This record gives sequence, structure tokens and C-alpha cells, in this order.
Amino acid sequence: MDQFLTLLFYIFIGVTLINVTFYVFYMFFAFAKDNSQPSHHSYPPVSVIICSKNEAKNLKKNIPKILSQDYSLFEVILINDASYDETGDIIEAFALENKNVEEVHVVNNEAFWGSKKYALTLGIKKAKYNNLVFTDADCFPASNQWLRHMASQFGNKKELVLGYGAYEKIKGSWLNKIIRFETVMTALQYFSWAKVGKAYMGVGRNLAYTSSLFFAHNGFIKHMKIRSGDDDLFVNEVATRRNVAIQYHPESYTYSEPKKKISDWYIQKRRHISTAHHYKKIHKFFLSIFYVSQLFFFLLLVLVLISNFLWQYVLFIISIRYLITWLVVGVSASKLKEKDLVMLYPLHEITLVFIQLGIFISNQLIKPNRWK
Repeated sequence: MDQFLTLLFYIFIGVTLINVTFYVFYMFFAFAKDNSQPSHHSYPPVSVIICSKNEAKNLKKNIPKILSQDYSLFEVILINDASYDETGDIIEAFALENKNVEEVHVVNNEAFWGSKKYALTLGIKKAKYNNLVFTDADCFPASNQWLRHMASQFGNKKELVLGYGAYEKIKGSWLNKIIRFETVMTALQYFSWAKVGKAYMGVGRNLAYTSSLFFAHNGFIKHMKIRSGDDDLFVNEVATRRNVAIQYHPESYTYSEPKKKISDWYIQKRRHISTAHHYKKIHKFFLSIFYVSQLFFFLLLVLVLISNFLWQYVLFIISIRYLITWLVVGVSASKLKEKDLVMLYPLHEITLVFIQLGIFISNQLIKPNRWK
């Protein structure tokens, strides 16, 4: 029995060490500690592309904030992706009232039914400028400087810009904190990996790239049949060590209205996470190692505490692990203006880890297959 407990103890140490290594070397030094963010101060003409499917209400609310951006030369491409509400009429009205608004109306066809990637491709082909900035119809910019901050990262061989897509805060909502914590942890990872030259994803709520990059890789053709992934799968395919820039200035954020029911958010995350299976092998390997180290940290933690074996050392290891991870998450959350998530970080973390486990199991049983 002592041999088994000794082995369990050493496995616990190993798992904890792996997990802490990710936090220290890939998150703390790459993103949390780093305060440098070069801005090239070149503001090229930009095409903002927004794909809408049954988003009449959100378009009315958010498009005026896009049009009021403090930017010298930009157009807005509004895509109506076969909507059956008033989306098409609202887009037509914006186009009539604003010279810099272009409209694209998508009709479903048998080959690309319900494909956001097909709709986006038509919008990209419509764009007159090479530099493209993407957001969603249910998103609004944090300021009228959003476009300026995102576009300033183009240049010096940077063709792909990863931004931060945040969610609005709902006071007193535990689900809202979990949603925002998951968003912070996702951003912490994709910003960190981009910083070390291994960008693997971005979010379509706040993303920019050049049309020349898009067409050089034949757009979404390699994953057109996969319903989701117009953002992360494209970034995963085209990102290199030198062509990616990140933008996390608070004025560059976009904000979305978060889900208010856990069932709705769960379905949304199932769709998002399902694309990870198609990432490059090296990315899947490291992301899996990080998540498995988190999961097994908690599972083994319960076992070693129940066994009462070398409990003083176990408590010391736990304390060191949380001291380090709390620091990394705290600095990162503060940088992303999510300070209120820091205090209950351990509770948020364990909740999210097991929700992600549930999503992974669900996706193995039933594959999500529509973008909306």
C-alpha cells in the first residue's frame, strides 16, 4: 500500500510540475509579464466584414458604433446570410444611408447550406481593401478607437492580427463569471502562444487579416465542410512565426452579450471546442497536455488528500501551485480588464475544467454541425 501511495504522490508532483511549467513559461513570461506591444502607426484603408444571420436587433444596436469609428478610410461589408427575419431590410437601409456600407445577400444552396464560411468568402470577395477586420453582428467595439488599434498592427510583414473579444458583465451572475473566466483563459493561451511564435487560434469576434493572405491559402477550402472554425481553423492553418500580431489595448476590445442560460452557453462552447480536433498535431499535443495536467491535478489532489499520505508536503505543493497560477491569472485578468474574476479564481478554474470535460464527452457522442 505504501508503494502505491508513494507512486501516486510522485505522479501528483509530476502532473503539478507540468501544469505549473505551462503557466510560468508560456503564460507568465510570454504574455502576463510582457508589457511591450509595438504599434506601427500606419493606418491603411480597411474593410470591416460582419456576417449576420437573423441579427436584426443586434444590427440596429451595434452597426452605428462601427460606423462611428475614428478612422480616415474604411468600408463596412454587411453580409445577410440567408436570414428569415428583418436582417436583409436593415442591411439595405444602412447601405442606402451610408456610402461606405456595402451589402452582400447570401441565398442558401445545396452545396453550402448554412455555411458561415461561404457567406464570409462572398463578403471578402466584395471588399475593396486588402486589410480586413472581422467582428460579429452581436458585438460592439469598446471605443471609437477600436479600428485604429486593430489596423495599426498591419505592416512589417504582419498579415494576421489577434484581438480580444470580451463579454459584457452581468452583476450577480455566476454563469457570467464562468463565461468571462473561460474567455480570459482562452485569450491568455492564444495570446501567449502567439507571442512565442506558435499562434494556433483567434476569435471571429475580433480578428483581422489581409485578403492576400486569405486567397494565398485558398480561403477556407481545406475546412469548408466543417461548420465552425472560420476563425480558429483559418488562423491555425495560416499563422506563422512572423506574420502574426496581437492587440490587447482596452480600446481595441469588442464586447458581446453573454448567454444567460447555461444550456445555451454549453451548446455554444460545444460548437467552438469541436474545431480543436482539426488543429495541427503540435497544437493539439500541447493543448491536450495543458488540459490533462489541469484535470489530473484535481483528480489526484482528491486521492492524495484522502490518503493522508505525506499531507504536509501535499499542502506545500498545492500552495506553491496556486501561488504561481493565481499570480499569472491575476496579472493577465487585470491586463484584460477582468479584475473581478481574480478573487475566486480557484473556484472558477475547477468549475471550468469539469465543464470542459463534459463538453469533450458530449462532442464525442454527438457532433455539433451548425454555426448558428
